[in-house]
Amino acid sequence: MKAGANPARGEASLRVAGAELVLRPSFAALVAAEAELGPLFALVERAADGRLGVGEMVALFWHCLRDPPEGLTREAFGEGVAAGGLAAATPALKMLLGQILAGR
Repeated sequence: MKAGANPARGEASLRVAGAELVLRPSFAALVAAEAELGPLFALVERAADGRLGVGEMVALFWHCLRDPPEGLTREAFGEGVAAGGLAAATPALKMLLGQILAGR
């Protein structure tokens, strides 16, 4: 059994389709997210202004996903996040954005 999210490492947990997934904002994950989404500080600013799109949030989550379940596709992951609702995803998003700004 894999350990859950470790807040001391900047990790967040997210329930998707009944599975508890762990998001870890590692350097490699953030570089990959930035390559797709543009500068991370601009992403944080959009989030603070309420202009962060669901697709952007899912992309950030996808890149930070630690140990994804075998066979999980990005499309299925995005559908699961959307089905869970934005309110359920907000704590994980807040944790990741905080790590982007504060670092470890």
